Amino acid sequence: MMQCVAHGHEIVALANLKPPTSTGKDELDSYMYQTVGHDAIHFYAECMSLPLYRREIQGTPIHQEYEYVATPKDETEDLHLLLQDILKDHPDVQGVSVGAILSNYQRIRVEHVCDRLGLKSLAYLWERDQKELLAEMADAGVQAILVKVAAMGLKPIHLGKTIGEMYPYLCELNEKYESHICGEGGEYETFTLDCPLFRKRIVVEETETVVHSDDAFAPVAYLKFKRCAIADKE
Repeated sequence: MMQCVAHGHEIVALANLKPPTSTGKDELDSYMYQTVGHDAIHFYAECMSLPLYRREIQGTPIHQEYEYVATPKDETEDLHLLLQDILKDHPDVQGVSVGAILSNYQRIRVEHVCDRLGLKSLAYLWERDQKELLAEMADAGVQAILVKVAAMGLKPIHLGKTIGEMYPYLCELNEKYESHICGEGGEYETFTLDCPLFRKRIVVEETETVVHSDDAFAPVAYLKFKRCAIADKE
């Protein structure tokens, strides 16, 4: 979104797809969406003074071929429904901010949905050098913390650390195991607590660490936000 603003676009609404409440799950086996951190996404609306539109993810990754075609009950269609909701209230919307860096699977599906709705997919991070990009994010004041780890060398103790704190170690893991520095291979996921676009910041007061897989080499764990608050920026 910071790149969209830098290129002259105005952000008018936020959109998020979350796990179905009925499942009680924080993490879904989704090929498209990050769901860890969904329990604090609503704070983004207050931090940015923007409306937030949300829908539950009802679909699953049914159509997994490279070129996507509209498929009933595929999770991609949940994005189509969510953007339709926004267009009803904001008919002048022309584009969608996309944070994809390397995943053609995600890029193609977002573009497919946008084409169907007459929207432009704005992917300013696409194929950026990841080492350069992560350093740029940290230097720009993006305070994003790791909320999930799932790769060789990453452990539950790294959860809650910022991308700035983790940058040297992520570069080291890239040299050792060729892991993606920005987590594009699913190595980790992040949640942003503050950035230049925020008018207020999010303060994490209480979390719970959930261990999915206690693998000795590549454990899978994530943070569940138990209590957060909004604070004024200094």
